[in-house]
Order: sequence, then C-alpha cells, then structure tokens
Amino acid sequence: MRDRYVLGGAQLATMDPRTPYGLIEDGAVAVEGARIAWCGPEAALPQAYADWPRQDLGGRLVTPGLIDCHTHLIFGGDRAGEFEMRLNGASYEEVARAGGGIVSTVTATRAADLEALVAGALPRLDALIAEGVTTVEIKSGYGLDRDTECTMLRAARRLGAVRDVTVTTTFLGAHAVPAEYAGRSDAYLEEVCLPTLRAAHGEGLVDAVDGFCEGIAFSAAQIGRVFDLAAALGLPVKLHAEQLSHQGGTRLAAARGALSVDHVEYATEEDARAMAAAGSVAVLLPGAFYTLRESQLPPTEHFRTHGVPMALATDCNPGSSPLTSLLLTLNMGCTLFRLTPQEALAGVTVHAARALGLADRGCIAPTLRADLAIWDVTRPAELAYRIGFNPLYARVHGGKLETRR
Repeated sequence: MRDRYVLGGAQLATMDPRTPYGLIEDGAVAVEGARIAWCGPEAALPQAYADWPRQDLGGRLVTPGLIDCHTHLIFGGDRAGEFEMRLNGASYEEVARAGGGIVSTVTATRAADLEALVAGALPRLDALIAEGVTTVEIKSGYGLDRDTECTMLRAARRLGAVRDVTVTTTFLGAHAVPAEYAGRSDAYLEEVCLPTLRAAHGEGLVDAVDGFCEGIAFSAAQIGRVFDLAAALGLPVKLHAEQLSHQGGTRLAAARGALSVDHVEYATEEDARAMAAAGSVAVLLPGAFYTLRESQLPPTEHFRTHGVPMALATDCNPGSSPLTSLLLTLNMGCTLFRLTPQEALAGVTVHAARALGLADRGCIAPTLRADLAIWDVTRPAELAYRIGFNPLYARVHGGKLETRR
C-alpha cells in the first residue's frame, strides 16, 4: 500500500520528548507518498483525510521505523572457530597465532568479490529488516586496502538497492593496521587509508568517516589526520573511542563536531561535557560488551546529567558482536547498561537518527519520512522487555506498507 492512506486504531509512540514515548492512544497516521501528512488522536483526524483508504490496526503499537546506527554488516568468512577455541581455553595469543582475530576477517574479505560480499550480508540485513529496521549504517574497515575498502562500500550501496531499507555508508579505513604494515601505522594512513578515502569519496561511496581510536589501533593524533581529510571533503565524522581504555578519542571527536562517539565505556564526565557541548550522540553497543565479557560500564549517569543523547546499535561484526537483532539490543541496553525502556526505544529511533545526521526520521511527525514499525503489542516497554521474541506485524519504509503477518 502506498500513495495515500490512513493507519488508524493505533497506539502511537511518536517519540515526542514532551510526554513519555510521545504516546498517543487511539491515534492515527496519514501517509502520503513517502511522507507523513498528519498524525494525532484519530478523533481529531482532519476532514481532508477522511476519504483516504484506512486500515484499522486494532490497538497495535506504531513506532518510528527502527534505525541500526552502527554496524559492520559486510565481511567475509566468520569467527565461530576462534569463538570455540577461546571457550575451550585458548588464549587470544594462541588464537592469533592460529590465524584468528581481525586478520582472518581481512583475509576472507579480501578474497571475496562484490557479489559474494552482498550475498553474505543479505541474511544479516534481512534479519534486521524482519525486526522493523528501516535504516541501517554499514561501515567498511575489513579490507584495509584500496580495492577491498571500495568494494565493501559498493556492496553496501548494492544492499540498499536490492532491499526496501535505507543504507548509509561509513568509511572506516582507520579500523586496524593490516599485517603488511605492522609497526608502520603512519605509513598505512599515508599510503593506503587517506588515498582510499579520497577515491571512495570521488566515487560517491561515502556518507561519513569513522576511525578506531584505541591502544590497539590508532592514536588521537593519527585519527586527527583522517578527520582533517574528512573535513576537507565535507564529510561528517564519528569515532570508535574509549572502548577498552581512555585514549582521548572522545574529546577529539567532540572538538571536531562528531555526529557520534561510539562504545565510550571509559569516557569520563569531562568527555560527557564535551560531547554535550558539541551535540555528539553517545552510541552504546551492548553486544560487544556482552561478547567480550567487559566489566566497565559506559557512564550513562554522566550522559543523563549533561544531556548527551544515547543511541543503541547492534555493532554487528564477526568478532566482538555477532549480533543481528536490534530488539535483543534493546533488552541488553536495559539489562546491562540500565537504560529505561523509553531511553532504549529513543536509542534506536530519534537518537539513532541523530547519530547518522538524519533529521527526516526517527519520530512520527508531519513532513518526516513515513518509516514506521507496527507491532503486535500495546505497550512500548514490551519491545525491550521480551527476549528472543519478535512481535513485528508490519513495516513501512518510505510510505510502502509491508505486512509481515
């Protein structure tokens, strides 16, 4: 169903911050083309929409379409073998000597062509779509050479063309130092990462630029070089920072006006103040926290105190977060990070949209994109409360209604 129609008899979680969930009971949404024309109590539906085709939702919950704002969805191979090795007692050093870790993913990704990368990623993307996701961010970062990084970004664009979902792309050439540049990280940036960013941008493949600022990856000064080029190219930035230690990445990202700073377990209150001043979103990634058995919780109280928006995302990747459920991520955000269900839902809608620089989605309001998720529940908290249960009834992407049940 598209063009123009009304969804009525609904509980609308508009995510308007003025009331809990922005909830409108017995509400209606009028959709025209790819946009929301009107929303509010059904009793107040304007006469102009009275003769539009109407579908009664029988009291079902309607939320904005979910947004997964941090994924590494495209990669070759898997890391199940090293997962098993670790649980059988192998050390990380032993796993690395056996060819495991990011090296194995880089090797497998370099060996895959465009079609193989798309085919491998489609089941992961379909799992997200089946849970009401309408927008997903996909990063490069497992090629670490010019050809493969660009191929990953082309694959991400292809995914957005073959599925009814919006895909945004992020260049993550500063993800790790490849084996052939071991001990020469500056040379890798100069000879591979920065030229590849220029080439990918020239091909129209890049929506944003990311990096990994950590002791095992790149320093804040090195990431600064990547951000300098991003600024010259007119691209927004975001950053993996303060996941395993405090390296100053959060302060750098805030100083550069980053859309988001992601992981942030070791961020400080000063970092939170800097993020608040910059308008940067804190993207929390409980899947990696869970998989790596971390114990350092992100400073959610500092983020609340200083008004830093908190988003949630799957961080889907083959090593530290092989997670393809944004609904499970909601539950993890509540149980592991002590977010409220309202904060968690905002984290995969309005704040996730902000983390991607997308002002046209994430809420249910007139003029915004008609990206919606319709659920076989009546209370928004049920989406975070249940574990391993998918109550999606239907999904709307750009005004196109797709009934799932």
